Amino acid sequence: MNPDSQNAHHFQVQGMSCQHCVRAIEDALQTLDAQAAVRVDLSTGRVDVRSGQPREALAAAIAEAGYQVQQG
Repeated sequence: MNPDSQNAHHFQVQGMSCQHCVRAIEDALQTLDAQAAVRVDLSTGRVDVRSGQPREALAAAIAEAGYQVQQG
């Protein structure tokens, strides 16, 4: 995927507490978009994603992995 076609998305996510959580979210997002760049900050609960996928699809992937995306 062309990096120019990717958008930055930021999510506040509840329920993350360890590196297993980080890996689960990274895997869920990269299953949806193998080219996605994912950064998870456990201390703030913030997940930053660069992807060409719609925000709703990314949020759904996080939710399906078992984590709650806060609406904001």
